[in-house]
Amino acid sequence: MLKLNIKNETSRLRAVVLGTAISNGPTPTIEEAYDPKSLEHIAAGTYPKEEDMTVEMQAFNDVFEKYGVTVFRPKVMENYNQIFARDIGFVIDDVFIKSNILPDREQELDAIQYVVDQINPSKVVRPHEEVHIEGGDVMLWNNYIFIGTYKGSDYKDYITARTNKEGVQYIKDLFPNKIIKEFDLVKSKIEARDNALHLDCCFQPVGENKGIIYKRGFREEADYLFLVKLFGKENLFHIDREEMYHMNSNVFSIDTNVVVSEKNFTRLNNWLRAKGFVVEEIPYAEIAKQEGLLRCSTLPLIRD
Repeated sequence: MLKLNIKNETSRLRAVVLGTAISNGPTPTIEEAYDPKSLEHIAAGTYPKEEDMTVEMQAFNDVFEKYGVTVFRPKVMENYNQIFARDIGFVIDDVFIKSNILPDREQELDAIQYVVDQINPSKVVRPHEEVHIEGGDVMLWNNYIFIGTYKGSDYKDYITARTNKEGVQYIKDLFPNKIIKEFDLVKSKIEARDNALHLDCCFQPVGENKGIIYKRGFREEADYLFLVKLFGKENLFHIDREEMYHMNSNVFSIDTNVVVSEKNFTRLNNWLRAKGFVVEEIPYAEIAKQEGLLRCSTLPLIRD
């Protein structure tokens, strides 16, 4: 049995699901694009190739092996995008929550069922249909659960809005002892530089008291200021619009002092090293073209 334990984003990682780019399928049509960044690359003819993405994910897997992390991979499904494991489920404390994802991604959950089968069934939950919540919008910070959402009255018109108010309420009901803090995120269907698809596109903690943040990803300045007050301005690395577009906040922590980052994130990686972090740099720029990066590709199961 897998004894799940996830209380924050940065404690020593022991077990994780890492997505796969094998048999990723043909380049989607413009109509099939889920997000503005994929759309941009489909239109430009620069959409990533399977072989390039497979190499990038192997590099990520190699880092996990280096640190002795147990890695589960989804069963490969023919011609199917299974890269972003974070969307399909997430763990809070010792509970595995299956996401209500976009309907045509349901098979992604089936592909990790063999992992779910190793968890105590009483610790696996699935919200009702009207509850929308994806792992990229859920971030644990000890007693806090940060949740990205979109509160606009036009929520249903945005395929880029992935977590609704029912999703926030669901987590509040499931974890009454936690402090739930929701963040209203900026969404765009057409401009990737103005679209915070998930909370981890504009904020993520690193280490024990630091974080990476993009101020303009928040619809309400008060939400941004809440994080500045909680972490301290001197502990936050502020990224700009272009860095947000390249997903600089979507790194992944293996430990409180070890961060896996994209090798082109020069300014961020230098800052992390200056703050005492070991930065494991890998190539991930092709996968980034689908508006997801390192955190999006992982579903952590056990941290110390």
